[in-house]
Amino acid sequence: MRDEFRADLQIVSQLLVDMAEGVRAAMRQATRALLTADRQAAETVIERDAEIDDLYRHVEERVCDLLARQAPVASDLRAMITALHVAADLERMGDLADHVAKTALRRHPSPAVPAELRAIFTEMADIADRMAVKIGSVLAKPDVDLASELDRDDDAMDELHKSLFSVLLGDDWPYGVETAIDATLLGRFYERFADHAVNAGEHVIYLITGESAPTAS
Repeated sequence: MRDEFRADLQIVSQLLVDMAEGVRAAMRQATRALLTADRQAAETVIERDAEIDDLYRHVEERVCDLLARQAPVASDLRAMITALHVAADLERMGDLADHVAKTALRRHPSPAVPAELRAIFTEMADIADRMAVKIGSVLAKPDVDLASELDRDDDAMDELHKSLFSVLLGDDWPYGVETAIDATLLGRFYERFADHAVNAGEHVIYLITGESAPTAS
């Protein structure tokens, strides 16, 4: 019975790693669509969002089944709770990549991001990618130190978010209200992507240490 439980738990862990990899790929493609007006990349992200949702449902189903059959306690119960929370954060990260892709598609064939904002969004995308890589790593091999690095990455994302608003609110902004609204929403998508990555990392820290940490707002 115990070996069966461990095998099932390993399947859940692999599903989470698969979700993290899918989320990373989605945001990378969404960013390419955003910056280069790549219609195919945008459509691929939108089509494959269902795959991430399916993985989320598989995690939920397996965890609920394990809870019903095994009635886990202590660290095993903590692992189940962590899996549900992390899966929810990863599913939301996938949705945010989908939002970026849909913005790019709506603006096609023109790039959704004007030249003045390309550097900021490129940096935001780099941070988002780095955070997604770390989430995948700590899910495959739990590591408190690596999970803790996500807070610093999130701080860097927040600074870029502030820089974005400085440009949008400047007196010399030449692109009008519609483009400013798009850029504001896009900045929020990347910022929230980072927040959910931090949340996922904090759930992993909880899994390892048993100590809860406040989640990103």
